Parts: sequence; C-alpha cells; structure tokens
Amino acid sequence: MKKIAVITSGGDAPGMNACIRAIVLTANQHDVEVIGFRHGFRGIVEDLNLPLHPNDMRLVSQRGGTILLSSRYPEFKQVSAAKAAAAVLDQHNIGALVVIGGDGSFRGAHHLDQYWDGQVIGIPGTIDNDLAGTDTTIGFTTAVDTAMEAIDRIRETAEAMARVFLIEVMGRHAGFIGLHAAIAGSAEGMLVPELEPQPKLADIADRIKQARAAFPDSSYLIVVSENLWPGGVENLARELTQATGTTCHSAPLGHIQRGGRPNAEDRILSMQLGQAAVHALLDGLSGHMIGVEQGHVVQVPLRLTFERDKPLDPRLVDLQLGLQQLNFASKVVKESA
Repeated sequence: MKKIAVITSGGDAPGMNACIRAIVLTANQHDVEVIGFRHGFRGIVEDLNLPLHPNDMRLVSQRGGTILLSSRYPEFKQVSAAKAAAAVLDQHNIGALVVIGGDGSFRGAHHLDQYWDGQVIGIPGTIDNDLAGTDTTIGFTTAVDTAMEAIDRIRETAEAMARVFLIEVMGRHAGFIGLHAAIAGSAEGMLVPELEPQPKLADIADRIKQARAAFPDSSYLIVVSENLWPGGVENLARELTQATGTTCHSAPLGHIQRGGRPNAEDRILSMQLGQAAVHALLDGLSGHMIGVEQGHVVQVPLRLTFERDKPLDPRLVDLQLGLQQLNFASKVVKESA
C-alpha cells in the first residue's frame, strides 16, 4: 500500500486533529502517503483533496474541531454517490480510507465498502459516545469536562440566588454525556433517554417542591439530555415553573460542548486509535472500527457499531439515582428521628 486517505465526518469532536496527526506520522514511518479530503464524504465525491505531510502536524493536536473540516452528507446513502467516491479514490491510487466519525459516518463507510475495492477503517469520533463495540469515543471525555465546568459555574450563581436550573446537554438519543455530567456536577436530578420509565412532569415537580421545602436557601439542578422533552428544555422550565410555583431557569449548553481544546485523555486515545488504524490497514484489515475496551485496542465489524444499541453503565445510573436523593433523604431521616 502506497497511499491512504482520511476524512472527518459528521459532528466534529475534540481530538480529531490528534488522530489525524497519528495517522500521518505512522503512515510516514512506513513510507505511505496520506491524502485528506475536506468536508467528509462530500469532499471525496467532489475531490476536495488535501495532501497531508508530517510537517503539517506539528501544532494540530492541541486544536479542537478538525483541520479537514466536516459535514453531514445524507446524499451519500445513494449508490451513485458511493460509486462516485470510489472512482475519485481510485483516480488518486488510494488503497485505503480511514473515516473518523460517529454512527452516521460508519454507515457511510460501510456503504462505501460495498462499492469500492479498497480497504475501509473507522475510528470512533463523536462526543455522544453512542457507538457499540468501544468503551469510549474521541471527544467524549472533553465534552463531559466542558459540561461539568459549565455546571459548576451555573451552580455557583444558582446557590447564591437559591435558584432551580435545568441544564441541557448534548447527546441526541444517547444519555452518556447527561449521565456523566450529572454525576460529576452533583446534580439533584437527571433526565436521559435510557431511563425507563421516564419521570412524569408531576413527579419532577414534586421532587423540586419537597427539596425547596427542606432546603429553601439551596440550589437545585437537573441535567437534561437534548431532544428529550417535547418543546425542549425551555418548555420544560415553563411547565415546571407553573407546576411548582418556583421560577425554573433553562440553560442549554449547546455547541460549547463540541468546541475547545481536547483534554489529555482524548489526545492520548486519539493518537492510540490513529496509530492502530494504520497498523490494521497494513495488516490487510477492512470493514472494521478500531475501538478500545478495558484499555485494549479492539477491532469491531463496522455494521455492529450501529446495528446494536450501546447501553449506559447500570452501575453509574444507580450511583446518580441514589446520590441525587441522598441529601433530601438524610434531612427527612434526621427530622423524623
């Protein structure tokens, strides 16, 4: 193999640049050229190629976002788009493609694999951490750190004013950021998609009223996954304000969770997976994701990463659900003793 290509696809994630660096430097050690395509799969179809050299990689690991840019390209589901991408890759004599992205990107990679003779490898890059077959994904721990820092700041002003806040975090249909941010931020409540049954408005309102009665001078924070409540977190805040008689403030964290410099854990993970991906390609592997389980690099068929659901760690769910009621329960026990 003399040449490989790399793209970043879907939502950007802190650590993608560190992963690109590891791919370029590892390939160079084996006399393999690397070509990047800007804007993900669309960049392949439109031949937006960008040769990548080791000298270009000196100061990229510290940067958030992606130097290759990214995009969502639903048109790639079409057979004609996959065949067009295959033709561009063949035109450049590329023998393998590395796709850094999430479940949608892996669906695209699997689709391309059906219409191209080259090798295809996926590297999990998504803050959602919702890909089956890997314990964690590039960008997840940085996103949790960012959410935790925001929650800490909101907590300070909420405590000063004895306010109720609903803090919305990203995660689409997965509650990994919500769960980890709720634990790290010592939230009094948590709403994530995986909870069954989902708490009803009346139940949430009752908990707020009970906590306010027990601790009238304290704050109360609920971490809410995006797209979970009809009308969003702002509508939930309005409904809870009416139900509790206490003003409930909404605080959507939004895209600040995607941005910023990757933390140490994400940089190390990114470089580990990038190097392993190149080694796997040199060994002839194709149609797989390079992930990590219990600290060890693993190879998982691409289709299994998006055909199976990845569950939350039940031990962490139990931890949060237990601790978020601990202070109130302790107060009740003490007063009734």
